[in-house]
Amino acid sequence: MKILLAVDGSSYTKKMLAYLAAHELFSLKNEYTAFTAQLVLPTQARAALGKELVHKYYEDEGQRVMGPVTKFLERHGVIAKCSWKTGKPGELIAKMAEEGKFDLVVMGSHGRGSLVNLVVGSVATQVLASCKVPVLIVR
Repeated sequence: MKILLAVDGSSYTKKMLAYLAAHELFSLKNEYTAFTAQLVLPTQARAALGKELVHKYYEDEGQRVMGPVTKFLERHGVIAKCSWKTGKPGELIAKMAEEGKFDLVVMGSHGRGSLVNLVVGSVATQVLASCKVPVLIVR
């Protein structure tokens, strides 16, 4: 089974990883990819910082999120591919899941109520709305 782990470095990512470990979803038979999506910096900020500094920022943020995730997975005997992109997280996660032909997307959620999601939206809601791959959301 190909599993996409959508991570953001938050406490919700940690809960999701702990859930997977506790429920024995980690298996050497499965193939894992940890993926994080970063919001694009505002145009003015990118212009002021310059292309090289912006690229370094995105690289550093990707490493900051993936470092602890990779260590956690390795402690549980799981070697995962790591990937990150910049853009709208919900859209990128759904696109990655479909283009990568994943069997399952696993992600953490803040667990806000439906009224809050209606007003501010959430990445989990966006993924559920646009992803054709099954999604497991851990709160």
